[in-house]
Amino acid sequence: MENFDFSNEYEQSLDAFVYTCGYEKCEPSHSYGPVIRSGYMIHSILDGKGIYLARGRKLELSAGDAFLIVPGEPVYYEADETEPWTYAWMGFHGAKIENYIERTSLLDTLVCSYGDDERFFYCHEKMYGANRAGRNKDLLMNSVLHEFLFMLAEKFPNQNVTTEKKTRSYVEEAVRFVDSNYQNPVNIAKIAQELNVNRSYLYRLFKERTGISLQEYLLNVRISRACRMLADSDYPVGMIALSVGYEDAMYFSRLFKSRKGVSPSRYRKIHLKSE
Repeated sequence: MENFDFSNEYEQSLDAFVYTCGYEKCEPSHSYGPVIRSGYMIHSILDGKGIYLARGRKLELSAGDAFLIVPGEPVYYEADETEPWTYAWMGFHGAKIENYIERTSLLDTLVCSYGDDERFFYCHEKMYGANRAGRNKDLLMNSVLHEFLFMLAEKFPNQNVTTEKKTRSYVEEAVRFVDSNYQNPVNIAKIAQELNVNRSYLYRLFKERTGISLQEYLLNVRISRACRMLADSDYPVGMIALSVGYEDAMYFSRLFKSRKGVSPSRYRKIHLKSE
């Protein structure tokens, strides 16, 4: 198999992005480390065998296995002297990567076995193809990363999620849902249904973690987006109202004034004067 190694234009995507990936057919007893990585990496073994040393453990791995490198932790790995491994690797950074990895059991086990599930290896192949996609390759590479992380979380789920992590996850998911759906007629009941959690529990949890209610957060997001559109465009107030989730323009105007102290049209004039 041809060796390859390349990097992604990761600065274009901050939540989760691939910063490196590739294949390597190792020579007998080829080793790497001890080394400390700055990002998460997963090596998927295609053929042969070798050892992985991390957290004081010596793990013997072979084709179909994979091992996780955790940033900030020293690791060492070495190909077998008679049956050296060939592996594919993927390295990733991002503000939400730790949360995604926590959904799997890999932070505890560090290793897993794909068995006969070839989808994981296919993801590595797709990543190689994405490198040839041109100047927008980062979009395709990162979509493959999300697919890969999804499969890891589904096949190797974390069965020991702490209460703290569960509550944090609910709040983060609620925030993401609002940020993506504020323009639709959503309410707390709808959000709770989407997250498959009790409405009263979500309300209490969100307020405890953020200091404001989920309804207040939704309102803040809508008014903030409306302010931006009023300041940056000449769209009619009715269009802006609909764009932030309010079908009734008059109701939106009253709500806006109660929050900002001025009507939407007056807010726009003040902004234009200040330029």
